[in-house]
Amino acid sequence: MNDQNSAAVAPLPPVPRRTAPLAIPFPAQLNPGVEVARRHTLGWLHGYGMLVGEAATEEYDALRLDRLMAYFYPEADAARLALATDFNAWFFLFDDQFDGELGQCPESVAHFVDRVVRTMDETPDLLPEEPDSPLVAGYRDIWQRITAGAPRAWQLRFQGHWERYLGAYHWEAQNRTRKGVLSLDQYLKGRRNSIGVQPCLDFAERCGGYVLPRELHGRPPLAELRRLAAEVVIFVNDIVSVDKELAAGDVNNSVIILQRSTGCTLDQAVRRIVRTCNARVEQFQQIAATLPATLKELGMPADVHDHVAHYVWSMRNLMTGNLVWSQETPRYDDTGTASVRSRPWADLFAAADPGGFPAQRTAGS
Repeated sequence: MNDQNSAAVAPLPPVPRRTAPLAIPFPAQLNPGVEVARRHTLGWLHGYGMLVGEAATEEYDALRLDRLMAYFYPEADAARLALATDFNAWFFLFDDQFDGELGQCPESVAHFVDRVVRTMDETPDLLPEEPDSPLVAGYRDIWQRITAGAPRAWQLRFQGHWERYLGAYHWEAQNRTRKGVLSLDQYLKGRRNSIGVQPCLDFAERCGGYVLPRELHGRPPLAELRRLAAEVVIFVNDIVSVDKELAAGDVNNSVIILQRSTGCTLDQAVRRIVRTCNARVEQFQQIAATLPATLKELGMPADVHDHVAHYVWSMRNLMTGNLVWSQETPRYDDTGTASVRSRPWADLFAAADPGGFPAQRTAGS
């Protein structure tokens, strides 16, 4: 599947990573509107107070998070790509709040996550005049824009995926404070929510202008394909971010879990996760090849065949786009790892509510 608004591109020169043995064979396409979306999102972040000052702007802009969304949605029009780069910026800035002390306090994390979750049930006439945090205000704006005019069935599914994504931060905080090591299966069960792939795939439907039937979306083979795509993204992210997470004292990483549970070296754990990731890609391809026959057996009309083809194409874009961007961005190089605890946007909750975090931390310690 291709589109006149997208084009196959050569990626930027890669930053050295442990990703060379990864085999994700799908071509990367970059949305040509990426620079317009980049400028839009920088303005949006400043407008909501999530970025303040030249140094913070330069550090954020160097990560080129906009390119990740341009790989995910190469066919999106300007408005949808701008919305995607906004919610992706929010994803990463929100995630960075928990790399320090806050991420070690499950009750505090639950407290701040709940503030974000509640925005999805607010109605415009009941919105507070002064939002309590730039992150909450920014999420409220995203939620209203992304659900405007969307079918109710899609909104409910999208909300459920966001709630599971946000709730996974409490699970991650518990992992940082619990004794013992999770099994890889236990880790993946929670990590499939915290990686944020499902909301991104929901947005692919918005870009394509369709809503998949519930009977297809919620069961195999599509449900299995979504699981595999999410795990490929997880494994790639864990491989490239393992040094960053070791620097932050984090345990929510399949490489770290495998190393600690088996006693192998870090490089050995990386190689095993690479092999596991490649096997997931092969399995994805095998199942995807059966879809046309499955849809025919179910008697699905031609437009549903087209929608499913777009959805599978979008899953491939997520897998390969995540890999290519991860090889480009400095977020996971030595500089990015060194700054993991000192991001200029890392205390947005504390800045908005300086009394809330210590009280919550005491309650959860």
